[in-house]
Amino acid sequence: MPLNSKYIILFDGICNLCSFSVQFIIARDPKAYFHFTAIESDLGQKLLKEYGLEGVDSLILIKNNQAYIYSDAVLEIAKGLNTWHRHLYIFHFLPRDFRDAIYRLLAKFRYNLFGKKEHCLMPTPQIKSRFLEEKKV
Repeated sequence: MPLNSKYIILFDGICNLCSFSVQFIIARDPKAYFHFTAIESDLGQKLLKEYGLEGVDSLILIKNNQAYIYSDAVLEIAKGLNTWHRHLYIFHFLPRDFRDAIYRLLAKFRYNLFGKKEHCLMPTPQIKSRFLEEKKV
């Protein structure tokens, strides 16, 4: 399956909150729509450059060749989940500046609040196919 037909989530591979978020999404995405790569990976860096997002170090969703960042990424991901969480998309009506301010505040303190790892998340064999950084592009 080509990359442009996947919903790709770029995440901070050393952030505990981000790693938890990846696990949360996987558990609520039984049809495996979402695939993942760490921002720190070669593929992550390539995608940042391709979409003009160098310097963005938080959750990014690439869906249908469009990049979503900050609160838009979170809401688009929620919309794609197979649980009640998809209804969180209703918060899309709030002004983006307001939503993004809350998102950026949490992102700014994510290491202080949730800690960080010394190494990127290592997927288990059961979910390894959902991670793209090991595949040749």
